[in-house]
Amino acid sequence: MSAVFWVILPLLGLILGWTLRWLYAKFQLSSVEQKALRLSQEAIKEAEAKKKEILLEGRDELLRERNQQEREFRERRFEIQKNERRIIQKEENLERKLSELEKQRRVLSDREEQLQSREHLLTDEEKKWKAELERIAGLSSEEAKSLIMDSMETEAKRDAQVLINKIEQEAQLKAEKIARDVIVTSIQRLATDVSSEVSISSVSLPNDDMKGRIIGREGRNIRTLETLTGVDIIIDDTPEAVVISCFDPVRKEIAKIAMERLIQDGRIHPARIEEVVQKVSKEISRVINEEGEKVIFDLQLHNISQEGVRSLGRLHFRTSYGQNVLKHAKEVAILSGMIAAEVGADREIAKRSGLLHDIGKGIDTESDANHSEMGAELAKKMGEDPRVINAILSHHNDVEPSCVESIIVQIADAISASRPGARRETLSNYIRRLENLEHISESFEGVDKAYAIQAGRELRILVNNETVDDAGAKELAKNIAKRIETELRYPGRIKVTIIRETRIVEYAR
Repeated sequence: MSAVFWVILPLLGLILGWTLRWLYAKFQLSSVEQKALRLSQEAIKEAEAKKKEILLEGRDELLRERNQQEREFRERRFEIQKNERRIIQKEENLERKLSELEKQRRVLSDREEQLQSREHLLTDEEKKWKAELERIAGLSSEEAKSLIMDSMETEAKRDAQVLINKIEQEAQLKAEKIARDVIVTSIQRLATDVSSEVSISSVSLPNDDMKGRIIGREGRNIRTLETLTGVDIIIDDTPEAVVISCFDPVRKEIAKIAMERLIQDGRIHPARIEEVVQKVSKEISRVINEEGEKVIFDLQLHNISQEGVRSLGRLHFRTSYGQNVLKHAKEVAILSGMIAAEVGADREIAKRSGLLHDIGKGIDTESDANHSEMGAELAKKMGEDPRVINAILSHHNDVEPSCVESIIVQIADAISASRPGARRETLSNYIRRLENLEHISESFEGVDKAYAIQAGRELRILVNNETVDDAGAKELAKNIAKRIETELRYPGRIKVTIIRETRIVEYAR
């Protein structure tokens, strides 16, 4: 009995637990369904409210669009009405003008008929007077017309020449004024060192006994110095002085400084000479680099190769008619930049061209080409602009300038070379230049006498007034100036003045 009880008791517990769980699950499901139903009703209410709100907004938007379209329609209708009124007014004006033109046409037609009738009468009268004039003058109408045309042609040529001369004078005056303003402005702004340098080729000695020490035993000292430096040392009867001769200014400078140091030191023998020359050569090489870099830095130019820097630095030891070539190149660069800025050209190209225009003089080479060609070749290797290369080639008119910067460099080069005190000229060269100017002028037909004045900067020419007229004098001056430009080399410019006068002499008896 107890065993059956213990078997039945768990079954009853299991049945009771399952019953309670089922009741709880049913209760829980009923609660979730109620909550879901409530949420569904709330969502439906909210959706209906949103729907009403959207419908109201759509209705308002539709009303606004309709009002906007109605307003635009009214505006367009007003514009159309205004255009219609304007077109109607134009049509009325056109009709009125057409009627006026019709009236004028009728009046002109009447006048044309009257003029035609008068023209017939005048033609008959003209024939009568023409025949009478031919009878009185003894010339036919064609002959009279030919005379009149010849007279008119001569007068027209004279008037045209007068007008051409006037235009040329006005253009020349205007061009000279503008050019003078630009050049004067550039010269006034120029602040480079303009002192003229003298090329020294002699070394002072403390006494004449030093000459023997420089020569050395059997001339070994002087031979060593000449071999190492590549110069010629001339020891003559000049007291307390030794002359150094060399076409290369750098070698001459090395020899000069080395000799001065040897004289100051007092120890003069081949080993010491070699030591001093090597040391001075290194110092001069350093000076060349420093001078080249200094001028580039002062002009604020960039991208110049080391070979170009050294060639510029070598110009520091070179002179032309007493003018230091490096200072001249720097001066030309500054003037070119100023003039380019005044006339609206490329300032950077003008400055580079002005600095490099004489760089060929600083190239250490045995070539027989002139300095313009060597400078242009070096500029090509340096990758310079074609305008810079053309400026180098054309600054002495070896080739035609192809850009305005090349012409600016020519002007700046002439200004730098021709300013007072810039260059010196020997008396023989000066006299020869004046004689050449006078000889060229007197070789032209019609020239009686020519005089070169103002140090060769002006040429005054007296012409025969019987063989040279005013128009011929103008052409003669141009031809003489052109021939001077072709055959002579000179700094600055030369003014050619033609003087023609008529003298009439009568005697009262």
